[in-house]
Amino acid sequence: MSNDGGGGGGGGGDAPAIPPNMTIYINNLNEKIKLDELKKSLHAVFSQFGKILEVLAFKTLKHKGQAWVVFEDVQSATEALKRMQGFPFYDKPMRIQYAKTKSDIIAKADGTFVPRERRKRHDERAERKKREQHHDANQAGTGLNSAYSGAYGAVPPLSQLPYGGGAKSMLPEAPALPNNILFIQNLPHETTSMMLQMLFCQYPGFKEVRMVEAKPGIAFVEYGDEMQSTVAMQGLQGFKITQQNPMLITYAKK
Repeated sequence: MSNDGGGGGGGGGDAPAIPPNMTIYINNLNEKIKLDELKKSLHAVFSQFGKILEVLAFKTLKHKGQAWVVFEDVQSATEALKRMQGFPFYDKPMRIQYAKTKSDIIAKADGTFVPRERRKRHDERAERKKREQHHDANQAGTGLNSAYSGAYGAVPPLSQLPYGGGAKSMLPEAPALPNNILFIQNLPHETTSMMLQMLFCQYPGFKEVRMVEAKPGIAFVEYGDEMQSTVAMQGLQGFKITQQNPMLITYAKK
């Protein structure tokens, strides 16, 4: 069994002959994006279609510009393939088809019966471990954050942000009047501005994402006018970047 998960899902000519399965193969991805960032962003945009077991992408030249996303069921993979075909991901349209061979994770599930409860616990343990490792990496590389924000546009001074103080002030008061800037809450702490850009740039009039390093879990997204921001709000309200974090989107206070 190939250990690269999708088994070279390659050429488009024979795509219709590949039977639907739980793993989708994606190519034409932007090769300049760092591997870790690519996998996180793929997880962010595909998690709306169902539970993702794993995202596979590799550094080797042979696998550049390619990735595999393994869903828990075929319906999720099918919906993702239909809805995201041609989606402009880091400025390149994604080409998606079903993977030619099963990923290792599915093959193992086929070959040995694992009670669902045990598998769920195993998944949760793995997810917790991954979060802890990510947290440690963040602690070790806090200097990277400033370099990252420099590469993708620095956050404007807090005084310029349309935000009237602590999170408490946002809740009991009357909601802000419709305007062109959205206030996003309940984001997982590992969210990056590029992940949000991927999601919000599919709506017309998108201008920029602004995150506040001092306040993880929130962001501001600016559009050309309030009609455009309203369409984006309706489209992404409740979108889950992770299963535990449905986005809460309101208009920003001016």
